[in-house]
This record gives sequence, C-alpha cells and structure tokens, in this order.
Amino acid sequence: MILEMKVPSPGESITEVEIATWLVQDGDYVEKDQAIAEVDSDKATLELPAEASGVITLKAEEGDAVAVGQVVCLIDTSAAAPAGGAKAEAAPVAEVKKEAAPVATAPATATYATQTPSPAARKILDEKSINPSSIKGTGKDGRITKEDAVNAVPSMGTPAGGARGSERKKMSMLRRKVAERLVEAKNTTAMLTTFNEVDMSPIFELRNQYKEEFKAKHGVGLGFMSFFTKAVTRALQLYPDVNSMIDGQEQIQYDFCDISVAVSGPKGLMVPVMRNAENLSFRGVEAEIKRLAIRARDGQITVDEMTGGTFTISNGGVFGSMLSTPIINPPQSGILGMHNIVERPVVKNGQIVVAPIMFVALSYDHRIIDGRESVGFLVAVKEALENPTELLMDNNPKKALEL
Repeated sequence: MILEMKVPSPGESITEVEIATWLVQDGDYVEKDQAIAEVDSDKATLELPAEASGVITLKAEEGDAVAVGQVVCLIDTSAAAPAGGAKAEAAPVAEVKKEAAPVATAPATATYATQTPSPAARKILDEKSINPSSIKGTGKDGRITKEDAVNAVPSMGTPAGGARGSERKKMSMLRRKVAERLVEAKNTTAMLTTFNEVDMSPIFELRNQYKEEFKAKHGVGLGFMSFFTKAVTRALQLYPDVNSMIDGQEQIQYDFCDISVAVSGPKGLMVPVMRNAENLSFRGVEAEIKRLAIRARDGQITVDEMTGGTFTISNGGVFGSMLSTPIINPPQSGILGMHNIVERPVVKNGQIVVAPIMFVALSYDHRIIDGRESVGFLVAVKEALENPTELLMDNNPKKALEL
C-alpha cells in the first residue's frame, strides 16, 4: 500500500511551509513516528514525523515552498524492513562516488597547470607578483593573454593571493518572516525609544542571599528575568496604554500581561510568550522561561507558544550589548531592552561610588503611547528594580521566593 504524506497545518492562518531539511534519503526505510523532515513556517521550525513504516519516496526538494495539504512524500507500507538497515544499503553508493571523484578532477587540473602567458601578460603578472598557474587563459590552447593578465590584477592595488570566495544561500521562511516583520514595524509605527539606567545593587544582594536556597528548593536559578518580568507587569498595570494595541482606528487595551521573551534559537530569533505573567511568582517566571528557552533551542516551540503577546522583553545583555534601540514586535506597542551590567561610578548620598549599572531602553509606538506614559513606564520599571523588596516582594523576600 502506498501512503501519501501531506503537509499538516502547523497553525491557524498558515497556508504554506518550506522544506528546510530532509532527515532521510529517497529510498530509505523509515519507522512510524520517525522524524523525516524539518519544515519552516513563518513562525517556527517543526519536525515532520512519518505516518507509517515503509520505504519512502521524496516528492519535494529542500528549499521548496509547499502548501498545507500538499503531498511531500510517499511511503510504501508493504515494504519489509531491510536486515542491515537503510544506512547499510547506502554505503556502496558512497564508495562509488569516492572512487569516481579523482577521475573527474584530474584532467582539469593538468590542463590548468600547463597554461603559459604571452610576453606582455608575463610582464604584468611579474610586476604584480601573480602566479600564472592561478589564471585560466582565454587565448589559443589556453594561452594567457594580456587582457587575461590585466583582468586578473586586483583593483585599486589590492594584494593578490587571498581568498575571495562568497556563498549565496536562501534564507529560511522563518528568517524571511522576521525580516518582513522588522521592516513592517519600522514602516508602520511611529517608533521612538526612551532610555534610563538601573542600579542593580539591590537585586545583586537579594540573589547573593537567596539564590542557593532558591535553586535547591525549586530546581531553577534565581535570575534577572524574574525581577524584570515582575517589574514590567507592575508597570503595565500602572500604565495600561503601554499594554495595548492599535486595530484600525481603535485601541485595544488588555487587563492581562502576556509577556513575549526574545530568545535566540538555532533558526534565529524566536519570541515565545509567558501567559498571564502578572500572576506568576518568581519561581513561576524562572521555570516558564527555562521551559520555553529549552523548547526554542531544541526546535520544539509551537506556533501557539509564540503568538498573542502584549509586550516584549529582549535581553541583549547576554551577548554583551551596552545599549540598543529594540524594534517593536508588531502588533504590540512596546518592547523593553535589557543590556549588560557594568560597574560604573555613580553618585549616592553626595559620594561617588562604584555600582553595577544596567542601561534599559523602551521602544514604543508614539501613535498610541505619549511621552508621559513611556517615560513614566520606564521610571516605574527602574523604581521596582532598585527597590524590589518593597515594590515586588511586599517586604517579605522569603515569602515572595517561596522559601
């Protein structure tokens, strides 16, 4: 029996995917539920499992865009599994290719090496210290002409001999979609960015005091993201315009905080969402971020897990960024950029002291968020981070950390 495998729908509104990588070869025997391909949608990379066991025939090439519901391979379910496995059968093919390779390249190399330049061409090549064997002549019997020598001289006196290769490859559907959304955000929003700085000393003290006990009890580390998430959800409740979106001529305000967290995955930037982050504890935020980061890293993140956020937090500090202007993640109206923490001289109580300082940036859509709201929001985040015991923990750190 021949089974036709069709592209399943990876999510609502997705009508097309791209074959990123075939994990099997044409004619291989595959087991049911074995991953046979990775497919890119405009939101995520997903694995395509075999629907039955049998010998597979591929009907699409890597890089092909295929519609949801289109047949991408056939599986002959009546075929028996080979005793030595599919990989064992494929070995002789590799040996044949290995033996054939020198036959194809040897004549070309021999002809290339015997080329000789004309006297005029040799003079040019000698002046520029270019080896004649590195040039393919266009004259009679492969002779290097003066024109060949002139064309071989690097422009503007650049020294010859260095590698000057290039590679052209097609961007994945996910990368193309990210590019489209970034351009859309720049072209369709009135984006501005406001900056501030945060003294991270209070958070350092809390982490140093409780991080070992926190990790021992909950199995996750007490990082900075839980403090920032709690500070952001508090600020969003104080300034609801930042937690809203434009839909045509209407403004949609949300009474919940679904926080998108930008993470770097193997296929590029991904932005999974923490649902109702305003109700999560410190332990809940850290556990959810860890779960989403692992799924993004392993390519298991789903479309549903990356849609519907109301505000985004992006941490460029993990890569060493000092300051940046993050781009809004449409249709959201705001994004907070975190940066690296550096010890800097600051004034406290009239004295110059050294403190761990982080620069933070809020990019916002000025069509819906005014300067008062944007600056007030970022100041509220700063205040919460610089006074976390009172504003984020209700003056009871052990209770807030569930210790």
